[in-house]
Amino acid sequence: MRLFFLTATRVGDAVLSSGLLGHLLDRHPGARVTLAVGRPAAPLFQRLPGLERLIVVQKQRRGGHWLRLWRDIAATRWDLAVDLRASALTRLVWARRRLIAGRADEGLHRVVELARLAAVEPPPAPRLWLAEEDRHAAGRLLGGARDFLAVGPTANWLGKQWPAERFAAVAAALTAAGAPLAGRPVVVFGAASERAMAEPLLCAALPGGVVDLVGRTELLVASAALERAALFLGNDSGLMHMAAAAGVPTLGLFGPTSDLRYAPWGRYARALRTPESLAEIRVRPDYRIDTDRSYMTGLGVERVINAAEALLAERGSDR
Repeated sequence: MRLFFLTATRVGDAVLSSGLLGHLLDRHPGARVTLAVGRPAAPLFQRLPGLERLIVVQKQRRGGHWLRLWRDIAATRWDLAVDLRASALTRLVWARRRLIAGRADEGLHRVVELARLAAVEPPPAPRLWLAEEDRHAAGRLLGGARDFLAVGPTANWLGKQWPAERFAAVAAALTAAGAPLAGRPVVVFGAASERAMAEPLLCAALPGGVVDLVGRTELLVASAALERAALFLGNDSGLMHMAAAAGVPTLGLFGPTSDLRYAPWGRYARALRTPESLAEIRVRPDYRIDTDRSYMTGLGVERVINAAEALLAERGSDR
């Protein structure tokens, strides 16, 4: 069985598509897969079972990247071609069967939307494909630490970034004496370009100390490190979706983005949003896509602490 799968550029969207991809691989053991993906998310799929080719889609002027991709895949006869980018590409190749995403339904979670595309029920959960070498590398970086508090204080857009000082306050409360994660280290994740955003948390004096992984891990090693956490706390980001896919209790913070559509997905995954709705934020006079401010400041520290403690308690009671 030859499978072509075209997925997203951004890490979070690519992770959310991994449930559908995993479902297709489960249904077709031994499938030979060609996967096309944007550069930021490409490393997530390096360990994919049956991967014959990983094509990195680099955007070019006048849609040149689509022509280049078509040339790469047009000579193959595909048993199934899946296009989650709603392009014309898969209509122009030979395929026994096609699954092509249509117009986005903002009233549906993305995982549910993709499941409906393939008529799958219940929706298959996102997953990560890791090797033992990724887990060994993560263990070395962490010094063997487990059951820590993982924090993703950054975001690809300043508007959806909760202030790092507040993340530090929550981390201090959750790791204080008598707290659910008393004395545990706080492991901080992020890209190298985001170091300045994370600095207030990296410099915080916390009971169990801070482990700085900002810009120091590849995606698969970061995923393996997240597997070891007791809780992930972070903004709406690719890291948040990676943590949830790893099965870690995940609390994602939302404001100017849709928690209905992009909440972390999983048994112990929760979204907590600002008191303002998405619609209320977007009609504010100061709302701009190119903002230099956060739209998350209405979300208080105590609400986040309470939500994190409730999630940890729920996970603990199920063990």
